[in-house]
Amino acid sequence: MGDSQQDLKRKTSYEPWTKEQTDILLELMIDAAHRGWRDNSGIFSKTTVEERILLVLNEKLRCNKTYSNYQSRLKWFKNRWTSYSNLLRFSSGFGYDPITKKFTTSDEVWDAYFEAHSKDANLRYGECPDYEDLLIDVGNGVAVGKNSIGLGSATDANTLGDDENRDAYI
Repeated sequence: MGDSQQDLKRKTSYEPWTKEQTDILLELMIDAAHRGWRDNSGIFSKTTVEERILLVLNEKLRCNKTYSNYQSRLKWFKNRWTSYSNLLRFSSGFGYDPITKKFTTSDEVWDAYFEAHSKDANLRYGECPDYEDLLIDVGNGVAVGKNSIGLGSATDANTLGDDENRDAYI
């Protein structure tokens, strides 16, 4: 290889995420979600990620993660969340134990699930400590539009109280 090719390879070489980096990124994303830094579609803007999340991550861990690295890890988070949510949607027999950090159900339900989702076999006995965090960061759906009302939203809609016993006709 020529010198310019080696320089390019060094500049574009991928630095894998460590467990510590992943855990802290997830914590920072949860903090950002609690602070209301998501946009109307429920995602963090590139500016928010670069100036508020990655800045802290890079300073704290002395690394140099970029927005592209963030997108890669976000995709990984989403894939993990998809495995978790598929499991819970598969059957009403599944539950999540927050104490043991494991999914629970009978052996029969596990066996039926693995017939369709063999790649998720690790979920049967492994801990899933990030389930609750991913529920906040990746699994929350946000309604958008002029008629969407979130929990705790104040509205000026006309409502009837319990003491107002009026007949209403459409």
